[in-house]
Amino acid sequence: MNQAGRDAEDRALALLQAAGLRLVARNWHCRGGEIDLIMRDGASLVFVEVRHRGGDRFGGAADSITAAKQRKLTLAAEVYLSSHHLDLPCRFDAVVSVGGAAPQWLKNVFTQ
Repeated sequence: MNQAGRDAEDRALALLQAAGLRLVARNWHCRGGEIDLIMRDGASLVFVEVRHRGGDRFGGAADSITAAKQRKLTLAAEVYLSSHHLDLPCRFDAVVSVGGAAPQWLKNVFTQ
């Protein structure tokens, strides 16, 4: 991950924590993929994809969360839940940013 990606992830984490979410894991990896942030929002577990683009010339950051990326995130989330023996309500959120603009938190961007 480059510095811009690390900075975007740091800003995303700060945004979510300011909203009351609690960090569970960061950059969790498994064979099927990676989850940028895993957060706790009350009784729910939130799998967060962080996307940053320098500009919107090739589409916005949210547009880059393709169906293929959603499948990878879903698989990684299933592996996380299984490996930690968890049965909790879950959702998939995204924190997106373009250029120097403030990050936007998009809740429940897709369902499993």
